[in-house]
Amino acid sequence: MAIKRTDRLNSLLKEVISETIRKEVRDPNVNELLTVTRVDITKDLHYAKVYVSVIGEELQKKATIDALNNAAGFIAVNASKKVVLRYFPALTFKLDDSVDRHMRIEDLLQKIAEEKALRVTSVDDES
Repeated sequence: MAIKRTDRLNSLLKEVISETIRKEVRDPNVNELLTVTRVDITKDLHYAKVYVSVIGEELQKKATIDALNNAAGFIAVNASKKVVLRYFPALTFKLDDSVDRHMRIEDLLQKIAEEKALRVTSVDDES
């Protein structure tokens, strides 16, 4: 039962925090190409890690995460107006690099497939 509650809270917080960042955060360091990918709230509901995917250079990603962590209190206060909880969790923003890792794996698989095709072609030419 508790797992389902935290899952529902994670989903709700993801939507509310995403909307709050998009509409109310006016920091120029926050990249507009930002997506809240997931939220992990602790079992005691006092802390939440917010994973964010940012499109851009590494410097832009770091600046965006730093700006979000600096504005975490502001984001929490504004998001808490939209969600009724006894305690709104303290937010910590983390960079979600799963998309980058996925792209790297896809590139490696593509290179393997190309190399395999070249080997098959060279074996057929030798026959």
